[in-house]
Amino acid sequence: MAEVVKMPKMSDTMTDGVVAKWHKKVGDKVKSGDVLAEIETDKATMDFESYQDGVLLFIGVEEGKSVPVDEVIAVLGKEGEDYKTALTGGDAPQPPKGGATEPVAEDKKADKPTQDKAPAATPAPAKVDTSSIPATVIRMPALSDTMTEGIINKWNFKVGDKVKSDDSLADVETDKATMEVVGYEAGTLLYIGPKEGEAAPVNGIIAIVGKEGTDITALLQDAPAAPAAAKPADAAPAAAATEEKAAETETTHSDSRVKASPLARKIAKEKGIDINAVKGTAEGGRIVKKDIEDFKPGATPAAAQGAPATDSAPAAASAPAKAAPAPVVLPTYTGVEKFTEKPVSQMRKVIAKRLSESLFTAPHFYVTMSIDMDQAIAARNKINEIAPVKISFNDFVLKACAIALRQHPTINSSWLGDKIRTNEHIHIGVAVAVDEGLLVPVIRFADGKSLSHISVEVKDFAQRAKAKKLQPADWEGSTFTISNLGMFGVDEFTAIINSPDACILAVSGIQAVPVVKNGAVVPGNIMKVTLSCDHRVVDGASGAAFLQTLKSLLEEPVRLLI
Repeated sequence: MAEVVKMPKMSDTMTDGVVAKWHKKVGDKVKSGDVLAEIETDKATMDFESYQDGVLLFIGVEEGKSVPVDEVIAVLGKEGEDYKTALTGGDAPQPPKGGATEPVAEDKKADKPTQDKAPAATPAPAKVDTSSIPATVIRMPALSDTMTEGIINKWNFKVGDKVKSDDSLADVETDKATMEVVGYEAGTLLYIGPKEGEAAPVNGIIAIVGKEGTDITALLQDAPAAPAAAKPADAAPAAAATEEKAAETETTHSDSRVKASPLARKIAKEKGIDINAVKGTAEGGRIVKKDIEDFKPGATPAAAQGAPATDSAPAAASAPAKAAPAPVVLPTYTGVEKFTEKPVSQMRKVIAKRLSESLFTAPHFYVTMSIDMDQAIAARNKINEIAPVKISFNDFVLKACAIALRQHPTINSSWLGDKIRTNEHIHIGVAVAVDEGLLVPVIRFADGKSLSHISVEVKDFAQRAKAKKLQPADWEGSTFTISNLGMFGVDEFTAIINSPDACILAVSGIQAVPVVKNGAVVPGNIMKVTLSCDHRVVDGASGAAFLQTLKSLLEEPVRLLI
């Protein structure tokens, strides 16, 4: 039966793809794994592989054309098969007239009669009551939160086999791992859908288990996600081929590895159990989850139990058997997932709204500079010996910014939508952390105030902010903002602009690092600052020039007094 090939979703942001190049043409034979085409997505150009065998009957998209995700781009099927039935079942583009994608032997005039006869097709049979059928449909489970389909890595049973409710029917490869599928039903395996290596969508039928001899035709017809092989009569040959392939694989690999389900291997690894020492109770000696859980250290290894007596006798005669090392048993720890939730406070709502608007509206760029703080440290120590209040490094930075802003008015600007305001006054906002979030009180006319005056105001604002006694007038009207995390030992960070300001300065901690001075490596004290700029107002050269001035002021703090 012909199957449509749809434009895949190759990235989380992909909405459509461009067929950069077709690697096959109409009439070519295609094997599973062959590269059908190169697809250009929003992130890269990637190879698109076929997941089924057949002949390429139809190509619906020319090279260089864009197609939405999940739209039909090709049809695969048997040679000479009518592909139009598959196209009418999906949203497929029609073949371009006279294009190279149209099959050579196709008669265009036959399209209309086919379409005219379509409405006269046999009506769908009435829904059959399947509740009385002694059989259970096994569907492809969603084994991960992102799984949309699973590939049958291996069938552990064949049609006609007796299965238990805890038997692993198959190993399924998901987008994250290979896991086993348990049927949870006891009975006879009546039907197998997808073969080994084939994919099945989540909730698609992969098998049917029930009473031996049960007619399962109604179950397959009633299933909305039934695989292509819908006739039960075809199940036996398909299962026979599957079993033959599985037998060949088992013969090839039986000597190289122990037969065990992926889940059994995982549990054995977690418990420190040697998988070779476990005896399998499933079909063909296969080790399943139950065998690992029932395993007791010191049991005879499964490999030894299956070995011929003639092989074990000489070994026993030549040397005494070595005692198997005791397996390492890891302690089991069971954690409890828990969390608490609380309503979003009004302050947090405002912070979220304003900063989101700033980050997603203003095009940010960042300029970082390292500043030698040796002289600033020495100057601060001298000043604090005689100053009426203690001066902090943040006070030094604030005063230096105020002076630098006077020399670089572009940095002291505001974006107002249809105009840019260059502020002649200098009001510097200082970010203060409180329990509920963040407040930014404003030091007004900062360029005209002394270090002591600035220090007193900042301390007063910080105390009132923590006591929730700030008034709206205290945090409105800033023209520039400083965010200082130096007291937390932060090496470097970037800050989000406090709109409508054009810039914000992120101040990091002072780090004791080796530096080169006069050709010699000596101990130094370096502070990094990062200026976040709104590119609608400020250009890179302006931001860098401002930081150069700030650097010179802090590296020679005597200039702050001029």
